[in-house]
Amino acid sequence: MITYEASNSTAILTINRPLKKNALDLATLKDLRDKLMTARDDEQVKVIILTGAGNDSFCAGADLKGAASSTASYAEAFFKEPNKASEQGLYIRMMDLNDLHIHKPLIAAINGYCLGGGLELALQCDLRVASDNATFGLPEAKVASIPAVLGLHRLLKAISSAHAMKIALTGESIKAAKALDIGLISDMFSAQDLMPETLKIAQQIASNGPLATQAIKKLSKVTGHLSDIDAQQMTELYWGVLRDTEDRIEGRQAFTDKRAPIYKGK
Repeated sequence: MITYEASNSTAILTINRPLKKNALDLATLKDLRDKLMTARDDEQVKVIILTGAGNDSFCAGADLKGAASSTASYAEAFFKEPNKASEQGLYIRMMDLNDLHIHKPLIAAINGYCLGGGLELALQCDLRVASDNATFGLPEAKVASIPAVLGLHRLLKAISSAHAMKIALTGESIKAAKALDIGLISDMFSAQDLMPETLKIAQQIASNGPLATQAIKKLSKVTGHLSDIDAQQMTELYWGVLRDTEDRIEGRQAFTDKRAPIYKGK
């Protein structure tokens, strides 16, 4: 299932099914969503880290052997909310985190296999860092299927179309060094340094104004499809929302005083 620990403004969620390469069955997906909402609603948490237990796997995708079968038709499940739809065979709905409205920065600390649904999960994170033994891929085409949780859509936004299409069409995996080279991950560390270094990044983010980091994350989501004119209008709106906050005033004063700011998320 999912283990949860929170300290120093950071929540760490660990997919804890190492014997299954941290593959996602329905129970684990439900637990993941519950734990993410716990971190979302905890005002002490500023950054969320998602990782996998052990050094072998971040997440090897959906647990196909453990996937529940359903006699419901696609049409029956289609109009249901995620929990009910998943029980009727549409478990992929539980892997799309959009409906959780998590505005806090989310970091994927990727160790080992990050395949299929695992990569689709990582692509929903704002930052992806990995150990040097990490492996990435979308192998769905090899089993006559497609990445069902916006895997191709998000991959095309994360890296160039040439690399994204080769990964999706061949179903072949790439190593961490290649993922770093093409921009799929921002940093690569040794396996033993992965979590300590990820925590350092999380603390850097958590030390910034929490309203500002959430605004940056949301802007990255809502302006990608806009023209420069429309994107600037949206950016100005967010800047205006933050302009007179206590945190922005404190940040400017701390800069003048040459001291560390004390942010309150107000």
